Amino acid sequence: MGSNIIGWIVEAVGFGTVILYGTIGETLTEKAGNLNLGTPGIMVMGGAFGFIGCYLYEANTAHPVAAICILIALLSSFLMAMFGGLIYAFLTTTFHVNQNVVGLTLTIFGVGFGKFFGTYVTKASTAATGNVSTKAEFSYKVFSAKIPWLSTHTGWVGEVFFSYGFMFYLAIIIAIVATLFLMKTRAGLNLRAVGENPATADAAGINVTKYKYLATLIGSGITGLGGLYYVLDYNNGIWATEAGSAIEAIAWLSVALVIFVRWRPVHAIWGSILFGICYWAYQYVPIIFNIKLNTDLIMMLPYVVTIIVLIISSVRNNREKQAPASLGLSYFREDR
Repeated sequence: MGSNIIGWIVEAVGFGTVILYGTIGETLTEKAGNLNLGTPGIMVMGGAFGFIGCYLYEANTAHPVAAICILIALLSSFLMAMFGGLIYAFLTTTFHVNQNVVGLTLTIFGVGFGKFFGTYVTKASTAATGNVSTKAEFSYKVFSAKIPWLSTHTGWVGEVFFSYGFMFYLAIIIAIVATLFLMKTRAGLNLRAVGENPATADAAGINVTKYKYLATLIGSGITGLGGLYYVLDYNNGIWATEAGSAIEAIAWLSVALVIFVRWRPVHAIWGSILFGICYWAYQYVPIIFNIKLNTDLIMMLPYVVTIIVLIISSVRNNREKQAPASLGLSYFREDR
């Protein structure tokens, strides 16, 4: 039983890391009042182009260097995801197009865009099933490398805490930094003010447009790293035709987790792991407890938990734990 529980936790952490990146990015975006439902598309774009960058590097280099591979992958993923965020910000902030419409359209565009380039730029090979896949062997080894000694010589502690690639620990650092930024810095206070009441923030001399753009671009870049982690670590360094669809499905959980943790990035660390535990319950609960469960119903647990939290939060009516007041609303400066 012990090995199964440890395996469950390890799987949950890996799955949750993808969600964690998306949650941090979407939280920053929503704190500026932008409800970006294009998160799945942006994450697919980031994963596809991060994979393309490192794959082309290692395929055309006789002796690839780990540091260069990491740099290329992170930059390619971050910048392409920022491009997706730029499309969203340009349409919603500059032209005041409905945020929900733009977000959903961006998801459709981003998933298709990422799938196309991820498949054809890397010249993926066709398998007997008709699917296509490409593996970046060197990049996978670099991104999935565990912490030396601690992961192998500390028993179950090493398995639970030190058996992950560097992007898991990077996600934790980003979550902590994002929380400190929002709660402890002047720029973070300005960003939250823009999300709560852009007219008041504007009257106070805060550049609303600048903060909305920056929050969306940086948040989208962080979201894209979730797609990169999925491909190069969680999915064993393989880009396949179904990878884009898998990333899209997981990314929607990121949007749900933002609500679950009440727009607090640091709480997304444990929240993402909890979502991972709920998701993988269908595989481990029957084994550990020797019972039969309906797989589809069990995989709904993360969403059910989110709905319960929403109900509880609404009953308590705590302003600090509610969404930014202007979330999803366009700001027209002339109406101030």
